Amino acid sequence: MGLQRFEALKRTVELGQMTRAAAELGYTQSALSQMLSALEAEVGFRLLDRSRKGCILTPEGEELMPLINQALNAERRVREKAAEINGLQTGTVRIGTIASVSAHWLPPLMKEFEAAHPGVEFVIHQGDYKLIPAWINEGLVDFGFVNPRGVSGLTMHPVREGAMSAVLPPDHPLADLEVVPLRELAKEPFILLEEGGYYEPLEAFREAGCKPHVKYTIHDDYSIMAMVSEGLGVTVLANLIMESCPYDLVTRPTDPPITRQLAVAYKDEARLPIAAKRFISLILARADSLP
Repeated sequence: MGLQRFEALKRTVELGQMTRAAAELGYTQSALSQMLSALEAEVGFRLLDRSRKGCILTPEGEELMPLINQALNAERRVREKAAEINGLQTGTVRIGTIASVSAHWLPPLMKEFEAAHPGVEFVIHQGDYKLIPAWINEGLVDFGFVNPRGVSGLTMHPVREGAMSAVLPPDHPLADLEVVPLRELAKEPFILLEEGGYYEPLEAFREAGCKPHVKYTIHDDYSIMAMVSEGLGVTVLANLIMESCPYDLVTRPTDPPITRQLAVAYKDEARLPIAAKRFISLILARADSLP
């Protein structure tokens, strides 16, 4: 079973389309199809369900994919170890992150890192507190940014703790307050950011002895901002993501205050690619200067 076939399967699944995967990998669609068919013949069962809507893994393919990722990662570590010996001229850093980190922390860190290591590439997967630990365990990413309060079984290094604020339309009655009590916020239609697993505002409401009236649950920060701007509800978001808010909104600290912890997490330091290790070191060295 060649690694080229494994890579062909991985990119086809990630992109969901054989045509896009073939173009990215430099094959014709016919050649890619033959590679995948040969792989299926070799393992003895179908790996992909193919339809007009795209390509998805079969249940058998789902079982095999973590091992395929491990094989590809092992091959990549061999290449990157050789690159380290040659001065880290090449390599790939794969990161699992949330929206606020990818918008405000990663760009300046990547710029600094690329200045020293111009041959290193970055692959960013944006997810939530549930997806990112799963990606780390499956080998889809080298490391990720997580909330350490909601993760176990991974090595974690704290990076920063940041405040979260109530987010309101400018004409909302609570916008006139300097500080918004969570008990008052809980009475309003609440738009919940689906972060997967542990969510700081819900825990803060619980500790304050109240429960928000959740009317909408959304996976994207900016969609929530748009909904709040239309008067559909209120929310609590990290101050970091609000730095790039494109809408006319008001943020207020809450009582009691809500904070969010972020840490860098990975599964096994010995298995981290060299480029990823060095980028993690840069993140931790610059932690105090991050927004």
